Amino acid sequence: MTNDLFNTPASPQSSGDSSGSGGYQPLAARLRPTGLDDYAGQQHILAAGKPLRQAIDNQQLHSMILWGPPGVGKTTLARIAAEHANAHFLQLSAVLSGVKEIREAIAQARQHKAGGRDTVLFVDEVHRFNKSQQDAFLPYVEDGTVIFIGATTENPSFELNNALLSRSRVYKLRSLEQSDIESVLARGVAALEAVVAVDADCLGQIAAQADGDARRALNLLELAADLAEQGRITGSTLEEVLQASLRRFDKGGDLFYDQISALHKAVRGSAPDAALYWFCRMLDGGCEPLYIARRVVRMASEDIGNADPRALTLCLEAWQVQERLGSPEGELAIAQAIVYLACAAKSNAVYSAFKAARADVEQGGSAEVPLHLRNAPTRLMKEMEHGAEYRYAHDEEGGYAAGENYFPEALRDRQYYHPVDRGLEQKIQEKLKYLRECDKNSTIRRYD
Repeated sequence: MTNDLFNTPASPQSSGDSSGSGGYQPLAARLRPTGLDDYAGQQHILAAGKPLRQAIDNQQLHSMILWGPPGVGKTTLARIAAEHANAHFLQLSAVLSGVKEIREAIAQARQHKAGGRDTVLFVDEVHRFNKSQQDAFLPYVEDGTVIFIGATTENPSFELNNALLSRSRVYKLRSLEQSDIESVLARGVAALEAVVAVDADCLGQIAAQADGDARRALNLLELAADLAEQGRITGSTLEEVLQASLRRFDKGGDLFYDQISALHKAVRGSAPDAALYWFCRMLDGGCEPLYIARRVVRMASEDIGNADPRALTLCLEAWQVQERLGSPEGELAIAQAIVYLACAAKSNAVYSAFKAARADVEQGGSAEVPLHLRNAPTRLMKEMEHGAEYRYAHDEEGGYAAGENYFPEALRDRQYYHPVDRGLEQKIQEKLKYLRECDKNSTIRRYD
């Protein structure tokens, strides 16, 4: 189940199910904000005058999708919105719920609707619902039986039905700033059942370790309080609690692809330092180095191309080092390749040419191979003029058959490859310009 700020058990569960419950509650659950004034972060959507803030304050809720990393307050925000609107709150977990649970929730919503009260149907990890499950509650969103609020850590445009997206507004929630986390921790210290003193820099260390996740911060604080000696959380206490750094990565999720995207763009932007940073972030998060090596090879062809053909060879060699030697030796070789790519002359001319050629092939018909380009291994083929009038380039002046054309006639003037004025492609550009001038001045021209 996706972690979210001050999470609650999955259901269908009404807003009153957890109130007044006895037994142990984690510190994060006890500190769940009940109003927007206590809510940490997300001022880009909740500041005064922002549409979502106005909708909540005016009790005019609409169906929405809350998209953001774990522990930033998606569930809490949904609860606050429902309470402000005096709406019944029903919660489903997409991990644990199916069509049966959806129908039960809808039945409850209808009862409340008959009594004149709206129902907020909150679906945690809504991206885990398949198409049929999403379709199951779509009609009830359309007719107003429920106000739908979905929470997801994944990009909704990839994971949710277009029909559901078109009926919901997407709000992107951001990781909490360290200052926000520290303020939450200060509240946490005050709420601890035992009197606990905290050394000055300890809250900052916990906040940094939480990596934008308020729930994780409070869980770490509570654990540190349990281990505190003589009622004081010290640096030595934190060493036991903060044994391993677990920065966000989410292998296979949005954050994974965001980070590889950042690495690729840093290479393309000739920023070796930033490229190394994102490379190390991915390694730190547990990414398989061979995956990065494969993507780096792609970068060599896409963004460097023939401006520096050595880049592709170097990247392949780095990949091979990782395969043969493993880590950490291989990681250093990949780092070397990344720095080389970032510093190399850039050209996407081959990449652009490849895409343009593919587009012509996909959109055009199956143009026949011109007779002069066909092979003629048999007498019959020769009689059918396969290979007739073909000019063998090596027999021509300068090893170039000026005026010859190797396209089907309908595409005779196509040009896909446009070398740039950088690196080796500058020389390639000059050569192609010379050859095209030779074609222009030739007395023998194909298709004329």
